[in-house]
Amino acid sequence: MGEWTNPALMGLLGYLLGSIPFGLVLTRLTGAGDLRSIGSGNIGATNVLRTGSKGLAAATLLLDIGKGAAAVLIAEALFPGMGKYAGLAAFLGHLYPVWLKFSGGKGVATLLGISLALNWMVGLVFALVWLVAAFAFRYSSLSGILASVSTPFAAWLLGAGTLVPVFVIMALLVIAKHRGNIARLASGEEPKIGKS
Repeated sequence: MGEWTNPALMGLLGYLLGSIPFGLVLTRLTGAGDLRSIGSGNIGATNVLRTGSKGLAAATLLLDIGKGAAAVLIAEALFPGMGKYAGLAAFLGHLYPVWLKFSGGKGVATLLGISLALNWMVGLVFALVWLVAAFAFRYSSLSGILASVSTPFAAWLLGAGTLVPVFVIMALLVIAKHRGNIARLASGEEPKIGKS
């Protein structure tokens, strides 16, 4: 039983950190209403932007990135080697928070934080792919999907092979969470960045 104690503790810590719905908390605290009834209903920064507050959207983005990174860094500080498991747990917490009946965000910002903390070069690749795709196509959803898919390839190319399985799992979950966006992209109905 002892050998499972540390991974279980770090998994619980990661999940609890990841499950904090910062977008929902910030919009409620500032009187912007229930984020789930605005725009796409998502709790992430892109939907927070639809409230008209760039400041709240930026804060949500930074906090969602931060919670993913924090889960990894705390786990690594306490139990070296546990960071990837805590990061995955934080990612699952963001996607499926128990406080919101397991209906959470799509994980892109949290995955960026996890990537930066696990291997800053993978995180840099993630950010660059997102920026290039956003500039080229103007779709936040497509940019997030492409950036997420880039992580296992970046990890492999950078010699961080032990991280590849975790990044594959998270990339697949990002794609699954974007099913509706993918359908709208295919039909030409997905709103571009800066449009509601």
